[in-house]
Amino acid sequence: MNNYKLIIQYDGTNYAGWQIQSNAVSVQQKIVDAIEVIQKEKVNLIGSGRTDTGVHALGQVANFRIESELDLYRFRFSLNSILPNDISVIKMEKVDESFHARFDAKNRSYIYLFCDHKSPFYNNYSYYFPSITKLDFNYLNRISKTLLGLHDFTSFSRKNTEIEDKTCDVKEIIWHKGKTISTFYISANRFMHGMVRTIIGTILFAAEKKLSENYLVEVLKEKNREKADESVPAKGLFLFKVRY
Repeated sequence: MNNYKLIIQYDGTNYAGWQIQSNAVSVQQKIVDAIEVIQKEKVNLIGSGRTDTGVHALGQVANFRIESELDLYRFRFSLNSILPNDISVIKMEKVDESFHARFDAKNRSYIYLFCDHKSPFYNNYSYYFPSITKLDFNYLNRISKTLLGLHDFTSFSRKNTEIEDKTCDVKEIIWHKGKTISTFYISANRFMHGMVRTIIGTILFAAEKKLSENYLVEVLKEKNREKADESVPAKGLFLFKVRY
């Protein structure tokens, strides 16, 4: 059995996330349909993880196994010809048959973009947040450090998630102030549904209210989603990179 790894970029604006759903259009479904048009056989496309409705990806990773030996260049060209313009397979390679895009992933990272003015060009890919450059980025980076390491992120996860173990090992969080676009970067071994956007929203709340730098520690301890603040919009979030 041949196993192929894909690196995928997509604009999540028009999709109900990555994962196939019965009542909505997903990125995964679009790619599966395109592969099956070319190969005339069913495939199981495995993603490195879900992205929520409206979230984008610069480096989503997926794999599928198939009996056929594929010409990588021709297949990727054909795949991109069928896929809509908001989805692109930027790289494809044959990997060991045992490779699993989700279970073999060691680290995942996301970036979030803020724009300090209303812009038709950044509207679908950033959060219009006029006061972002007025915040103390030293404070943002200091308070974020309290989330580093192994913690139970129940307070920052969706209430209806079926996953019982909400422990994640956060490796890095960095806020960067730009002239127009400011960024938030986070990496961890795994993320719960809605976790990144809730973390960002809660940190922004703490910064605006000038709360103690122990505030996030107390939110973590509560293990209660109602103790964290509102999530930021999905459109500013990008799955940046998955490492193996």
